[in-house]
Amino acid sequence: MNAGDLMVRDVVSVGPETSVREVASLMLERRISGLPVVDSERRVLGIVSESDLIRRPEIGTYESPSGWLSLFLSQDDSARDFVRTHGLLASEVMSQPAICVSPATPLADVVRLFERHRVKRLPVVECGQLAGLVTRAELLRALVARQAIPAAAPGDQEIRDRIEEILRSEAWAPSTVVSVQVTAGVVQIWGAVNSRAQREALVLAVRSTPGVKEVQQYLGRIGRD
Repeated sequence: MNAGDLMVRDVVSVGPETSVREVASLMLERRISGLPVVDSERRVLGIVSESDLIRRPEIGTYESPSGWLSLFLSQDDSARDFVRTHGLLASEVMSQPAICVSPATPLADVVRLFERHRVKRLPVVECGQLAGLVTRAELLRALVARQAIPAAAPGDQEIRDRIEEILRSEAWAPSTVVSVQVTAGVVQIWGAVNSRAQREALVLAVRSTPGVKEVQQYLGRIGRD
């Protein structure tokens, strides 16, 4: 699946001249935690999120960087921080540049960007214009929808092949000391693992494999936690 498969197309956005009060009111009204800032041609300029609006002098939450933290900030950094926390317009408080993806961006890459940049939403841009928004919430909806779709029960050999693929692909999987047997959906695993964490991961991987009805594990310990 790609970003375009999950993106919200009816995106709430604001212009750079929108007031901070209007932005905050819109976020509360639409029950969203962030929105893109776009120009007149729908080009994404930045993102305003709740985290951009919580350090404000109006509510007594702004504090000028002081102590050891101030040693790491140049005068320009301090000036930019002042503008972001005291700004009156969306263009002054928004996070920029916005991290964007295309409709063809694989979901695995989307998740990596979420984690790397610690963001909850990514604008989807097509032909230079805002086309949609992919959020963590949309990933959760996809997960729920996917698990609600019944799949055809795989055969024992297919189950075993899937488990062995996990043993080959995961760094924690002790594939050289584990053997797998599948009979009518009941999986038996023998061997030895290096730790309790490895055992838990291995049993979970087997239990969550489609078609598995029961897991019988006979795993010893090579080492100690």
